[in-house]
Amino acid sequence: MYTGFTKDLKKRIEEHNNGYNFSTKNRRPLTLIYYEASQYEEDCRTREKYLKTGPGKRYLKNRLRYFFNKYLVTGFGPATGSP
Repeated sequence: MYTGFTKDLKKRIEEHNNGYNFSTKNRRPLTLIYYEASQYEEDCRTREKYLKTGPGKRYLKNRLRYFFNKYLVTGFGPATGSP
């Protein structure tokens, strides 16, 4: 899992997948499965710091577990195009 802040998400993903980022160079290709956005940069940076803490990592793990269980395991939802 990679957690980071950027002002240009498409460009950032492209940089990671082209090997320009040391932290993810050996884990390519990356697939974006979750992101959060805010109008204010300070909020984004505060949220990034939190998500890199123990409780923040647990929050993300639980949120993603819920998504994968609900949509991918059951075969319903946006991942499959079903209701």
